[in-house]
Amino acid sequence: MSTEQPAVAIAPGRLAGRVALVTGAGSGIGRATTQRLAAEGARVALADIDGAAAESAARAIGAPAIALTTDVCDAGSIAAAVAAVADRLGPIDVFHNNAGMAERATAVTDISRAEWDRVIGVNLTAFFLGVQAVAPGMVERGKGSIILTASIAARRPRAGIAAYVAAKSGAIGLARQLALELAGHGVRVNVINPGPALTPMLDEFGFGADHDAVVESLSAALPLGRAIEPEDVAAAVAYLASDDARAVTGMVLNVDAGRDL
Repeated sequence: MSTEQPAVAIAPGRLAGRVALVTGAGSGIGRATTQRLAAEGARVALADIDGAAAESAARAIGAPAIALTTDVCDAGSIAAAVAAVADRLGPIDVFHNNAGMAERATAVTDISRAEWDRVIGVNLTAFFLGVQAVAPGMVERGKGSIILTASIAARRPRAGIAAYVAAKSGAIGLARQLALELAGHGVRVNVINPGPALTPMLDEFGFGADHDAVVESLSAALPLGRAIEPEDVAAAVAYLASDDARAVTGMVLNVDAGRDL
C-alpha cells in the first residue's frame, strides 16, 4: 500500500481581505502556514529572528507578503512588527504565534537556569508579549483570531525536555485563559498541538544522530504511522483563522497522527 499522502485541499478566497501575522515564519510550520494563508487570500506578514529566512519565504509567496526581522522575546521588537503590519498591510485579523525553540534532550537535574529561562522565554513568555501587542487592536475592532502552536508533548511528555514541556503546557493554559477573557470582544483564541513534525526543529531535540532513524522511530510509534508535515498544521491554522471556525474558541486541536491516543 502506498504511503504517499494526498495534498491538503485549499479553499481559495476563504481568507480574502484578512491580514495575518505569523511568527517563526522563516521555515517549517511557520513558512508552510504563510503559504497556506496566502493561497486562501490573506495578506501575510512573516516575522522571524532570521530576517534573511523571512525574506526568502516572503519572496516565495510574492507581493503583498512582507518580511519582518523580529525578536519575539523583546516586547519592543514585537510591538514594532505589529505597527509595521498595520502600516503596510492593515490591521491584523489573524495572529499565528508559531515561533518556538527545541530543548536539547537533557535530564532535568542537568538543565541550567540559563537554558530553562531561554526555553521558557521563547515558548511561553513570547506568546504573552505577542498577545499584548496584537490583542488591543483586535479588541478595538471587535474581531480577531489568535492561534498558538504548542506541542503534543504538553500532553504526552518525552524524557529529557522538561523545560519545553513546562513552557508548552503553560502556553496552553494561557491561551485558554485568553479565550475566556477575550471572547466578549469577538476575539477567538485556539491552540494547535503538532505531533513529531518534519521541520528543522526535529533534529534540535537531540533524540538521535541519525535523522532518518529518528523519523522512522517516531513515525512507527504513531497510530497513523507517519510524522507530521508542516502543511498538516498549516491546514489547521487556516481553518481556525477562518469563519468556518467562528464558534470555536479555547480549543486545543491535536495534529499529531494519533500520538495522544
